[in-house]
Amino acid sequence: MNHLTQKEKEVLLLVSSGHTTKEIADRLNISFHTVESHRKNLLRKCQAKNSAELIQKTFLHTFETNPTSNSLIQ
Repeated sequence: MNHLTQKEKEVLLLVSSGHTTKEIADRLNISFHTVESHRKNLLRKCQAKNSAELIQKTFLHTFETNPTSNSLIQ
């Protein structure tokens, strides 16, 4: 997950916490469309078809690289 930008990591963390695009936009003080762009980039970079698969791949990657980590995103 090193290829993700800091903002993409923030969006991913909020997506994995169940926040909607609008909630993420409000929380990060960015536009709805910017969050959508970050989400699309995350899906593309992680080769995921949807948010559930994105979170699963992130979890598996984190576990494989550091099984004792408490953080979803490194």
